[in-house]
Amino acid sequence: MSDSDDDVPQLSDATLAALHEFYAESGRTALEQNSVKTDQFGAVEEDWRMSQFWYSEETAVRLAEEVMQQAGEHGRIACISAPSVYQKLKQMDSTRSDSVSAVLLEFDRRFAAYGDEFVFYDYNNPLCLPEDLLPQSFDIVIADPPYLSEECLSKVALTVKYLTKGKILLCTGAIMEKLAGKLMDLKMCSFLPKHNHNLANEFRCYVNYESSLLS
Repeated sequence: MSDSDDDVPQLSDATLAALHEFYAESGRTALEQNSVKTDQFGAVEEDWRMSQFWYSEETAVRLAEEVMQQAGEHGRIACISAPSVYQKLKQMDSTRSDSVSAVLLEFDRRFAAYGDEFVFYDYNNPLCLPEDLLPQSFDIVIADPPYLSEECLSKVALTVKYLTKGKILLCTGAIMEKLAGKLMDLKMCSFLPKHNHNLANEFRCYVNYESSLLS
């Protein structure tokens, strides 16, 4: 994971200032802020040092609903570097009868707590995947590359195209629009994903199928 800091999605100045003030007042360290938060789904908190920026509750729900709908009954979903969507899928799926299955491909080994549904993933080796992750074996793949760079998106795209039967949902910066179209024939959606902490970068969603996210 060697991309430069310039490629990392950035928190806005206002958010950074508020967080620094909060940490100073509470006396908690950055490490403590990024510790595992346990609930019935084993939720893990974001770690900015690994370029992790969790979606807001509303965005996580909307994206989870989208991939569940597109996967169809008993469909398969691959979440690449999108752990907050994966965690929301686990929460939502527990209340549904037409369950889907989801796999999380992620660099952060804390998610190994999810057992067989966790796959260690380093985008620098985009096709270094377990043998049981067969090509074109997922009904939809949702990906949120950790860096805003051509190298990162190009490599993640290899993984996405290897795994998907066809449908792709990408979340990344607006500056990646042309490359997303070139690599995966994706169109920018009007839906605006939001994060728990405001980012200075403009983020967007992209899909290659007909979706309500487009309008």
